[in-house]
Amino acid sequence: MTRREAREQAFCLLFEQAAGGERMEDILKAAHEARDLVPNSFTEELVFGVEENREKIDGVVRENLRGWSIHRISKVALTLLRLAVYEMLFDPAIPASVSINEAVELAKTYGGKGDAPYINGVLSSVNKSHCA
Repeated sequence: MTRREAREQAFCLLFEQAAGGERMEDILKAAHEARDLVPNSFTEELVFGVEENREKIDGVVRENLRGWSIHRISKVALTLLRLAVYEMLFDPAIPASVSINEAVELAKTYGGKGDAPYINGVLSSVNKSHCA
């Protein structure tokens, strides 16, 4: 499994949690039982990393929103922002440009019409304020 596929898998799990409010452990267990989840340590690192650091991640997202409230962002966009910001802040082995590009590409697949450029803008701001 490529890192891109692992990120996509992590996004799907995190989105399911955001949409349904279930515990991540229960979502992972159900996905494993249904064989919808390919076991991957990078996927689990991302999922649990986002979950464990959600307050800090959401704070960074809030700081970089321009004229928006975090509650107005679609669940898809917010989930992608959380995933990318986690990588940018907590995984120095991944260049910020890779995290941004991967989030934008996933937004093109899963997001609404304006999500990809919006995510690109927010993450570019995060990169300037927290990673430079």
